[in-house]
Amino acid sequence: MAEQAAPATAREWHLAARPQGWPVPTDFALVEAPVRTPGPGEILVRNAYLSVDPYMRGRMNDVPSYVPPFQLGQPMDGGAVGYVVASAAEGFAPGDAVLHGLGWREYATLDAAHAVKVDPAAAPLSAYLGVLGMTGLTAYAGLLAVGGLKEGDKVFVSGAAGAVGSMVGQIAKLKGAALVVGSAGSAEKVTRLVEEFGYDAAFDYKDAPVREQLAAAAPDGIDLYFDNVGGDHLEAAIGALNVHGRAVLCGAIAQYNETTAPAAPRNLALAIGKRLRLEGMLVGDHAALRQQFVTEVAGWLASGELRNEETVVDGFEHTAEAFLDLLRGANTGKMVVRLDG
Repeated sequence: MAEQAAPATAREWHLAARPQGWPVPTDFALVEAPVRTPGPGEILVRNAYLSVDPYMRGRMNDVPSYVPPFQLGQPMDGGAVGYVVASAAEGFAPGDAVLHGLGWREYATLDAAHAVKVDPAAAPLSAYLGVLGMTGLTAYAGLLAVGGLKEGDKVFVSGAAGAVGSMVGQIAKLKGAALVVGSAGSAEKVTRLVEEFGYDAAFDYKDAPVREQLAAAAPDGIDLYFDNVGGDHLEAAIGALNVHGRAVLCGAIAQYNETTAPAAPRNLALAIGKRLRLEGMLVGDHAALRQQFVTEVAGWLASGELRNEETVVDGFEHTAEAFLDLLRGANTGKMVVRLDG
């Protein structure tokens, strides 16, 4: 593929203001910026798909965390896949498809060491942001390495229709879980969890207290909880976990936009007598599992045993809107933005 001429300028999203509680559209600014020619060891990428993820909400706060906060008036970043337009780096040529971390912009100039080639013939490009990317590895490593899933375990997953949750339930069933229960935020999602994603039971957390609905779905308790929500879901899971139960603390979307301290969990003392293990996880700690993960998950995808669900938003100008919709739970599976062109 011949090297293409890049435009002189392109659009990128900046953080215009730090949100107070729920983000609003005016917290973001769509800016025209120069496209920088790659220097030695760099590549210029035309992004094709961008990822929006719940963890990005935390980066909008100016507080210490495991990842630096977004800077006001500067481009935001996140997972992206696209095509090399120009290369000054050995091993990368125009036309190569790559996965990298400079999303929220149409064109990205970056150190080639921070890009990974992907094969668009093996899977759709967007899959490398989801089922075969960070999202999929989060589900796989969290469930197996951190949670120590065992055959016969009874598993509860919150945020079960989301990008990570929809994979956790399926992998748990493929690995021999005896019962997989999920919570979601609408009747439609609950139906899809059971009919399409293989969950044994599911409930809408808005219908009644989570504790009551979980007890009805798993009357003999649970052995493993995969937490994407926090709050009342974590409290309910602590109450339902059996002796030596495990909880994988992956996310806490229920409190990302809160301006006061969370009301739950209030029953953490139960962890003592039950000898529970509650462990936080970051996907970056599990890079060593990546090859095993890709091989096993790609096999499940090819055989049809694993369903890959995406919510695709068209148009770069809708990226901030897609992120806000993600926080409201408007997605099923991975939320991605497909750029025009």
